[in-house]
This record gives sequence, C-alpha cells and structure tokens, in this order.
Amino acid sequence: MYDSLKRIQEVSRRLSMPFWRTVKLEDCNEEGISEDESQARMEQMVEAMRSSVNSYDAQRKSASGLIGGEAALLEKRIENKEMIAGSFIASVMDKALRTASNNACMKRIVAAPTAGSCGVLPAVLLTYQEFHGSNDIELCEALYTAAGIGGVIARRACLAGAEGGCQAEIGSASAMAAGALAYLDGGDSEAICHAAALALKGLLGLACDPVGGLVEVPCVKRNVIGAVNAVTSADMALAGIRSKIDPDQVIDAMRAIGTSMPSDIRETGIGGLAGTKDAHEFMKHRR
Repeated sequence: MYDSLKRIQEVSRRLSMPFWRTVKLEDCNEEGISEDESQARMEQMVEAMRSSVNSYDAQRKSASGLIGGEAALLEKRIENKEMIAGSFIASVMDKALRTASNNACMKRIVAAPTAGSCGVLPAVLLTYQEFHGSNDIELCEALYTAAGIGGVIARRACLAGAEGGCQAEIGSASAMAAGALAYLDGGDSEAICHAAALALKGLLGLACDPVGGLVEVPCVKRNVIGAVNAVTSADMALAGIRSKIDPDQVIDAMRAIGTSMPSDIRETGIGGLAGTKDAHEFMKHRR
C-alpha cells in the first residue's frame, strides 16, 4: 500500500487514472489477485454494509445493557419531522447509530477501518446513494478511495485506539469517509485528500476511553460524530477550501499526538469517560 497521499496523487496523474483505480491496482498487486477478484470482494463489502444497516433490531441490547434502542429513538424524531439537522444528515446519523449498535450487539458489520468505527463509512456512502442515486459500482470506487486513505494512515500512523486513541479509529474512519464522499460528488484527487485532512484535523486528540473497556460507550455515538464530520469536511473541500497543513503532515501529527497520549486514555477503560463516577456505577451494577 502507498505510504503517502501525495504518492497516490502522483501515480494517478502519471498514469492518467482516477484516485480509486490507482489504489485498486496496488491492492491487486499486493494481494496477487485480478481486478475482477478485487472488485468482487469490494462488492461483498458494500452488500455487508447495507445488510448491517438494514438488520438493526431496536429490541436487541448489548451484553452489558449499555447499548440498544438509540437508533429507534432518533428514527422517531426523524419521522415526526422534529430534527434540527436536514434530511441528509439525519439519515447519516441514523445509519451510523444502526451499524455501530449492531457491533455492540455482536451482529455482522464491516470493520472499516475498525469495528469500533464501523458505522462511519456505511452511513456516509449509503446515505449518498439514497439521496443521489449512485450505483453499487460507484460505491465500490468510493470504497477504494477510502481504502487508499486508510492504507496511508495505517502506514504513517495507526488505526488502533489502543495505540493512537480514538482519533486513530473514528478520526481515520471520518477521513476515509470524507475522501470517499468527495470522490462520489465529483471531487478530484486534490479535493479527496483535503477532505480527508480536514476531517482528521477536526478529531485530532480524541481519546479512546470506553466504559468498562467495552466498545459501546461513548463509541457508538462517536460514530455519528465521525460520519457528520466527514460530510461537512467533504463539502468544505468540494467548495475549494484547503487544509493549510499538508494532508500527509496531518496524518503525521495524528501519530505524534497518539504517541504522547497517556496510556489510560488509549483503550484501557481506565481514564477519561471510563474513569467517571457514572462509568464506575454502570460497571459495578453489571458485575
């Protein structure tokens, strides 16, 4: 996989190929598979994302009892036309909650890039398809775009909350989704990379502080934040707004911030929100 967004852009320009296909060909080369085989895998991921969104069960609770029913509450507000947010953002929020809740309730999801951030990409991509009529082939192209961004982040920094905090999970997912959305809406490679940078910049320093060490609180709701952040970042980039810090350097900054984070706010279930009185009460009753 490429080690910089700049390199993907350079190869794309040299070969006169879109960002997504540059990533796809590199994936084929690394995996030793054909383009058709790679495409089939990506189509399965799109379908799995859709299945996860559609299989949400409002009655199902996580083993801890901390998660369950949140998306249904939001849906009721949407149905009653009470949302402050517009219909597109409302749908993004709903799908992010559905998918992230399914993860907490041990249902099937696509870890993109991680299970804890699984709601971000499906929420953004499937909502765009819902409102703009994109077909599944275009969603696959958007996922290759996201994969290129995620691959660079994995090479230059990390994707694990235990290593880099939640900025590495929700932040990376948000960056991937922003770039994918910029592609779907007609953005070029520059817009894609700056959408990703703007999204990641907005979530730098985010702690990974799950209550009880479970990927439930605050993880599920953070998927909503990451998804909405992706939409606003893509819109800014498509408007011509650019990150003043080079996109690759934004990723490097995320790595540096993660390295300097205290260990108790990196997925230990000890610090941050996990260390609050309410968190301890929840876990005491669970035992």
